[in-house]
Amino acid sequence: MRVSALPVAQIAVTLALIAWMITGFTRLPGRWMRWKMFCRATFTIITLTGTTNDGHTEPVNVYQHLSPGSFILGPPQLQTILDHLVRSGRYERIDGHGRVLSARGEQRVEVVSSRVVR
Repeated sequence: MRVSALPVAQIAVTLALIAWMITGFTRLPGRWMRWKMFCRATFTIITLTGTTNDGHTEPVNVYQHLSPGSFILGPPQLQTILDHLVRSGRYERIDGHGRVLSARGEQRVEVVSSRVVR
């Protein structure tokens, strides 16, 4: 009986893919998760305080302004939401501080006068 090269190649490729997927979940120095989806995603954990036109302050939850199920928020998206909240007249200014988690590790982020500052 002759063995076809196609099934042997398929098995080899399948095993290589499985090995690559398993090592994709191992830790890589300097990164909090190695899986490609997490390495390219940017997460922002931030505490914001909005000042209304009459001088009152209140906490601002930017995640309320994302589409349902969204949790990935980087500094550019944060700035877009802040611009919307200030332009809409809801807040005169927004300030806060937090952290950004990305492929570059953990970095501090600040919001001063409705502007994202790294």
